[in-house]
Amino acid sequence: MTNPDATGPSTAGSADEQVTQSLYAKAAKIYPRQVHGLFARLRVLGVLGLLGIYYVLPWLRWDGQQALLLDLPERKFHIFFVTLWPQDFFYLALLLIIAGLTLFFVTALAGRVWCGYACPQTVWTEAFLWIERKVEGDRMRQQKLDALPLNARKFRIKATKHFLWIAFSAWTGFTFVGYFTPITELGQRLLSFDLGPWETFWIIFYGFATYGNAGFMREQVCKYMCPYARFQSAMFDKDTLIVSYIPTRGEPRGSRKRSEDHVAKGLGDCIDCTLCVQVCPTGIDIRNGLQYECIACSACIDACDDVMDKMGYEKGLIKYTTEHAMKGGVTHVIRPRIVIYALLLLAIMAAFAWSFSQRISLGLDVIRDRNTLYRETDNGLIENVYILKILNMDDAEHQYDLSVSGIPGLSLHKDMSIIRVPSGGVLELPVRLRADEADLKERSSDVVFELVATDDAALRAREEARFLGPQ
Repeated sequence: MTNPDATGPSTAGSADEQVTQSLYAKAAKIYPRQVHGLFARLRVLGVLGLLGIYYVLPWLRWDGQQALLLDLPERKFHIFFVTLWPQDFFYLALLLIIAGLTLFFVTALAGRVWCGYACPQTVWTEAFLWIERKVEGDRMRQQKLDALPLNARKFRIKATKHFLWIAFSAWTGFTFVGYFTPITELGQRLLSFDLGPWETFWIIFYGFATYGNAGFMREQVCKYMCPYARFQSAMFDKDTLIVSYIPTRGEPRGSRKRSEDHVAKGLGDCIDCTLCVQVCPTGIDIRNGLQYECIACSACIDACDDVMDKMGYEKGLIKYTTEHAMKGGVTHVIRPRIVIYALLLLAIMAAFAWSFSQRISLGLDVIRDRNTLYRETDNGLIENVYILKILNMDDAEHQYDLSVSGIPGLSLHKDMSIIRVPSGGVLELPVRLRADEADLKERSSDVVFELVATDDAALRAREEARFLGPQ
């Protein structure tokens, strides 16, 4: 007699094992087929332009120094003709807000074009794929090479590819550090094996991250690591531009000869060649509808248009479109969320431009001596003591004149006859203000300190303070 429970644990174990395998199965490598066309050329231009900016920008010079240098030890950012200090962090916050709103605006309007053309992951992955194709060959050759057992030829090809990948990644890491350390100085110290520990760490870390993300993880970063793919749906609506297959035109799909009348056979325009799947860098089938893995790179559009052209069909079976357009409706470019994003962007950009135009490369802080409210001098005057912190945020040393106003007959006394502050320097200057008690109308009076550079009247800072006297 068979025990009915005898197969229970075994069956349950098999089920558990199957679930575990399906959840943690190793991702199959994707071999994206090379494609040619309008959008492919645009992607190449985008990759060349963005990589060119990244690798060339640190080498540009401006007024005898590196044009773009984020000098963390000195706490100042050189950006061409502007030098920003920690006190200018407000502008960095505004720039980050502007960048975020711009991403929202572009996503609501044109979908994931950022992912397909400008995202660093996409840009560097395209560069690594180009190297791979040059070394290993096209898609079919790569698949055949990976299927072969390891031999001398396969080892040589793979070693060459990885050597080029590592060299490219190392140069990427070196360039990244060159934005924070003068790149010419960094290069000289690299050649003399005199790099500091932090510089060495970041070159290796950033190079390794580039090598891993663009060489191995590729589409896995877009699918599982990038948060943008998860919350983009909050910015999408039925008028957002997406890459989509037109099922009403393509279905039912099926193979056929070019000379056949596919309409008479009851077939749509899709010949089921699967080229749209073969060229997709994330390995999806766009014919299954809109998917979060789609990065809107438009490779499938170029591939499908080429097939349609060869078959003599109208192009656009896969194209940039909107849900409204696919359902026969009218696409509304101007709509509430677009208007809101645009107005917010314009307002913040205008505020940034105005604030930056009013920026003065001079900081002045006035701190009252809190230990003593006031004191009376030998000649009967009321005296208050202050500490002035003067920050020269200009690229040159300046000498300043200091004056004060607000109370009739107010006099300024300081121990330093000449106020001179070097570029990037902070000077703490003790000063004393004296006033006749008869000129004090109330216990607390407003006074204004004004600091002006002797060689540039535009470098002017004003700061209010309080002068305390007897009741």
